[in-house]
Parts: sequence; structure tokens; C-alpha cells
Amino acid sequence: MDNLNLTTLQKGQTMVNDVAIDAFATGFRGSLLTSKDMDYNEARTIWNAMIDRRPGLIARCAGAADVVRAVRFARDNNLLLSVRGGGHGIAGNAVCEGGVVIDLSAMKSVRVDLQMRRARIEPGATLADVDQETLAFGLALPTGINSTTGIAGLTLGGGFGWLTRKFGLTIDNLLSVDVVTADGELVKASETEKPDLFWALRGGGGNFGVVTSFEFKLNPLNTEVLAGLVVHPFADAEMVLKEYRQALEAAPDELTCWVVMRQAPPLPFLPAEWHGKEIVVLAMCYCGDIAAGEKATARLRAIGNPIADVVGPVPLTGWQQAFDPLLAPGARNYWKSQDFASLSDPAIDVLLGAVRKLPGPECEIFIGHVGGTAGRVPTEATAFPQRSSHFVMNVHARWRETGMDGSCIGWARELFEATNPHAVGTAYINFMPEDETDRVEMAYGTNYHRLAEIKLRYDPNNLFRMNQNVKPVAAVRAA
Repeated sequence: MDNLNLTTLQKGQTMVNDVAIDAFATGFRGSLLTSKDMDYNEARTIWNAMIDRRPGLIARCAGAADVVRAVRFARDNNLLLSVRGGGHGIAGNAVCEGGVVIDLSAMKSVRVDLQMRRARIEPGATLADVDQETLAFGLALPTGINSTTGIAGLTLGGGFGWLTRKFGLTIDNLLSVDVVTADGELVKASETEKPDLFWALRGGGGNFGVVTSFEFKLNPLNTEVLAGLVVHPFADAEMVLKEYRQALEAAPDELTCWVVMRQAPPLPFLPAEWHGKEIVVLAMCYCGDIAAGEKATARLRAIGNPIADVVGPVPLTGWQQAFDPLLAPGARNYWKSQDFASLSDPAIDVLLGAVRKLPGPECEIFIGHVGGTAGRVPTEATAFPQRSSHFVMNVHARWRETGMDGSCIGWARELFEATNPHAVGTAYINFMPEDETDRVEMAYGTNYHRLAEIKLRYDPNNLFRMNQNVKPVAAVRAA
């Protein structure tokens, strides 16, 4: 391979000669891609179409040994480094400009141990890959709500979805990881081995290394759930949200109900006259006995006069993919997120005002329902900080034309600012866009300074900085 002009950690340029590159390539089982290769453009394309970066070198790894070689190559040459798992992160940190991308997408193995009820999962696996293997055996791992999401980024940021209230966050089911640290060593982290590193990896994002394998405990579960959508006209939104809030006060852990407010897509069960009009959707899932689920969801389903109610018994694998069509790759996306302890009347007023000003047909507001088992874990038990939140708001601006950038991003930012007085201050880092670097410390709350100290021990030069970055504590003190 020829000499390569690559971006350094300090965003300068350095020429890495062919001798160093050939030494890296020798013994590398995966593939090394540059802009001259046919697969290069596909390899640099990620879910969020706003991100259009051209890495200098993409190291598509075949296993942990390749990851070790790639980390050492980047470290020894002081190169800007990013890590790609599923490539689904809103911030686009999976791809860097001019530097080295460690691409884990080929490492997709999911191995289930039925006797121990555990799974060993590689970082390139998607949530669909995980569900296919685990649910086939009546075992479940709580993950997110979009099956094309990568397990690695989801887990390192915390991970929540339809099963969180019953089984906790994804990280609450994590038993150990194999991780390549900034010094290029492959180590194991768990509650008993490098427990400080294990604590940080559970919510601290990609700041501490490249995970090459996750070990999770799995939970027995009837893989048929009671789930679906109840769709209301937006004219009833205030009443729906207030009754929704009340109905969830006594919700069992098995029940999760999210709110989506947007213009109605052309769903087959919606009358054509509602397509394109503002709606309020209650998306619910009961992961337990179906008869018990009918009773638990009855109050939610009795709210108002819905346009459609399509809640019923469905395979969990299907429900986990229900929102995939609305979150397919290829669109421009910008998110803003808040955590709420409760859904107050003033917060509801702000949300409804924003829906009346939706800038495009794909823009929406999600209200995620959390708490339950995940909310009973102490804040200091893991790096993930927002255990007291009952609701997570995600302002999801989504559009196709670059000319809409200003209106869509502006709408999301305006709503974020308007909800600030009603939020608790923490944030889910997986929902934070790339321009929120100044929010990272607040997002982690009381856990931030411990994260910074652990960062100093494991990555003092901040090699892993393409993330919602926790700076080494020395840099924090100098700031």
C-alpha cells in the first residue's frame, strides 16, 4: 500500500509511509480500505445522511487481534481514530475525517449458552442479530426499539427499550467485556476484574476502549407479547397525554408505553383521510401473560376516542422491528433529548406547541417510558446517570433535502430550550448530536468526575475521543 496522508489527533496532517502501513497490513485478517477501493464509499456511509466524512484508512476487522493491531497503529502514529459498530449513532462519531476507522461491522457472532442463560456477542451485531439468536430459545436481552441499531454503541451508552422496565437497561444485564484499551492491550473487565473500567463502560460510551466481545445474562421470556399502537387525533392530545400520565402511575414493570407525536404516515390501518395529519400515538408493549396484559393495558386503551387500536398478541421479534421503516437509513437526522422525572402540565404545553410547528412530515417527538427495574438501580452503580427519570424525550428532526437543514435543526433546538425548565438535566448520550460536546459533563451528573479519573488511567492521551467525550481528568482541571 502507498504512503498515506492521515489526520492526527490534533487535527493536523501526517504522512505515514508505506513501510509502516505494510507492517500494519501484515497479519491483518480483515481488509484495509482507502478511497481507491470499490468498497470504500459503502464502508464510510452510516445511518445519518448528514454525516459525509472521508476517512484516510478503514480497517475492517475480522477479530480481536485485528482490533489490537489497529489501535496500536493509530496510537503509534498519533492518528485520529473512530470506531464503527452498527454505524447508527446520531452524532456520526463512527466515522472520522482523514483518520483511521476501526470497522467492527464484520464481527457479528451471537453465541447463546442455554444452560447458563448467557450470550457472547461481538460488536458488529445488530439488535436484529441478537433477537434472532436469543428469542429462538425463549431468552431475551433488553435492548432498543430499532432492530438495525448496533449492539455495541447501544450498550456502551446504556440501552433502553420495550423490555427495560422488566429487565433493566442493556448494561444492567452485562456480565463482562473483552476490550482493547488505548495501550493496545486486550483485557477483560467485569465486576471482579478491572471493576473500575467495567463501571465506566456501562454508560460511559466509547471513551475507554474498543469492546471486541460482550457477555450478557439472558432472561426467560414468552416471546409472544401484547403490543401495538393506539392512534389518536392531535386535537385530543392534551387530554391523551394527561390521562396517559395518570394511567402509568400504577403500571407494572411488564408494561411499557411510549408516545409518538408526528404527522401520520400512510399506515395500512389508518383511514386515508388521516394520512399526513398530526396524530398522537400510544405505542405499548406488555411482556408477560397475554391475559394479564389485556388488563394492564385496558386503562391506556380506554383513553378518548382513538382513530385506530391495533394492539394484540405479536411475536416480540416482529414488534422489535415495528419502527424500522420510519427509521431507515438515507435521511438527514438531528436529535435533541431531555430526561423528565414527570410529564408536567407545563412540559405538555411546550410539546404540543412544537407539534403544531412540525417542519416536515418525518419530524416527530418521542416520549420514552422508562423506570421500573432500571429505575431501582442506584445512580452510582454504573456510569449511566439518569436512574430517576420516568420519561425520556427525543426530539427527532428528520428530513431529506439539505435546504431544510436550518428549519429542522432550528425546530429541534427551540423545543429543547423550551423544555429545559421542566427537565432534570441529565441526558442519554446515545441521543446527543455531535454539537453537544459542552453538555457531556452535565449529562453524566455526579458520575462525571469519576469517569474523568478513569479516563486518565486508561486513556490519558484521549486516543478515544470520537464520542461524547469525557476528557482525562488533567484536561478537565486545566480547563
